[in-house]
Amino acid sequence: MTTPAGLRILRAADRTAEPWKNGGGITREIAARPAESGTGDFAWRVSLAEVDADGPFSVFPGVDRTLTLAEGAGMDLTVAGEHRLVDERWAPRHFPGDRPTHCRLLDGPVVNLNVMYRRDRTDARTAVVRGEFDLTVAPDETVIVIALDGPATLDRTDARGGQPTRLAPYDALLADGPLTGLVRTTGRAALVRLRT
Repeated sequence: MTTPAGLRILRAADRTAEPWKNGGGITREIAARPAESGTGDFAWRVSLAEVDADGPFSVFPGVDRTLTLAEGAGMDLTVAGEHRLVDERWAPRHFPGDRPTHCRLLDGPVVNLNVMYRRDRTDARTAVVRGEFDLTVAPDETVIVIALDGPATLDRTDARGGQPTRLAPYDALLADGPLTGLVRTTGRAALVRLRT
């Protein structure tokens, strides 16, 4: 859905479950560029991934990844032979997506916010915030805000103004700059900044 001010609201209820590239789990795409790109030709891709069994992650040549644990106890990843523990909710963890990666679940299924981007084409930064924060989107930037464990609201503070944009858990908004606003959340929200 597009708001009058040009923001895109991406509702969780509209996402379809798709198998991973290697068939080992389920992913629900939030957004990607180019739009409608597949797993082999995206510049960046943001999704929610459900992991319910130990096993290998898909390998993506030239891609870096950031995982943020949203639900569950976490995972012990082995990335090219090196252990990387992902056991703290809301803490983004960065690793190369083109190295062989194996996942061992610590205590049952998990849901991860998954940001993937081609390192030679895109720069991506992921943060998790709570409370109120000022949001500024530069003209050459795309920002995605995802409500994680509670609702979030964006109030535009620039000349475009408009009605507040409300997000339920796992809803997202996508903004191509320029834009300024104030985001309020009673829980936590992920903020993904992307430059191509």
